[in-house]
Amino acid sequence: MIKHIISHLKSQTPLIHCITNYVTVNDVANVLLACGGSPIMADDIQEVAEITSICSATVINIGTLNTRTIDAMLTAGKKANELGHITVLDPVGAGATKLRTETTLRLLNEIQFSVIKGNISEIKTIYQGSGTTKGVDADISDIVTENNIDEAIALAKELSKKTNAVIAITGVIDIIADSKKAYIIKNGHAMMSKITGTGCMLTAMIAAYCASNTNDILEATAAAVSAMGLCGEMAYLQTQKANAGTSSFRMHLIDAISKLDDETLTGGCNIEIRE
Repeated sequence: MIKHIISHLKSQTPLIHCITNYVTVNDVANVLLACGGSPIMADDIQEVAEITSICSATVINIGTLNTRTIDAMLTAGKKANELGHITVLDPVGAGATKLRTETTLRLLNEIQFSVIKGNISEIKTIYQGSGTTKGVDADISDIVTENNIDEAIALAKELSKKTNAVIAITGVIDIIADSKKAYIIKNGHAMMSKITGTGCMLTAMIAAYCASNTNDILEATAAAVSAMGLCGEMAYLQTQKANAGTSSFRMHLIDAISKLDDETLTGGCNIEIRE
C-alpha cells in the first residue's frame, strides 16, 4: 500500500468534478467530503470545460444516462485529457441497452481514461463491444468466483492493455489490474448491496485517491476499493450493534470513511497481488 495514501488525500483536498448518477449524487458528494476530497457536480455543456479546468479529477458515471449530458461528458473528458487530469469512467448498465453500450464505447473512443470501474458484466461489455447486464447489476452467469478468477484477471489485464487504463472489476471479489499486475481484494460486506449508491461512491473515491497519489494509479485504485470495502465491514458492525437497518448502515458507512486513516486501512485491507 502507498505509504500515507490517506494523509496525502486529506492534505491535498483534491477538487473532483462529477458528472454522475442523480439518484446517488448527494451520497457521492458526502463521501468525497468524508474521505478528504471536495466535490463539484456540474453537467451543463455551457460550463463543464471551465469546471474541469479547476479540478484535479473528472468522474463520468452514466447511471442515469440521458442524451442531454452525453456531449457534456465528452467535453469534460476531453478537457481533462488536455490538462493531464485523472479521469474515471463508471459505465453503469453498459450492455443493458443500446444507448448505454454505444455511449460507453463512444466515451472510450474519444477520451483516455485513467481508470475504468465496473462490475464484471459491464467490463465484459466493454471488452467484447456488446453484452448483457441485469439492469445495473452483473449478470449472475458472469459473477467472479474462486473458480473463474484467473480468467477474470486475464480479461482485466487484456482490457487494460487495450485501453491503457487501470481496470477495476467490483463484486464480492474485486480485481484491480493494469496490463502487468493485478490486486485481488476481499474486503466488503453483503449489506453494501442493500443500499443505493455504494458503487457510485466508490467511483468518486477512486478519483480522489488517484488525484492525490498520481505516481501510482493502480495502487491508489486498489487502496480506494479496499477502503470502501473495509468501511462497509466496519459500518455493518456498528449497524448490528445498534440492531438497526439499511438507513443506519449508510450513515455508519460514511462515518467510517470519514474516520479512516492510513494505519487502519493498512491493518484491515485484505489484498493479494498477482504478477
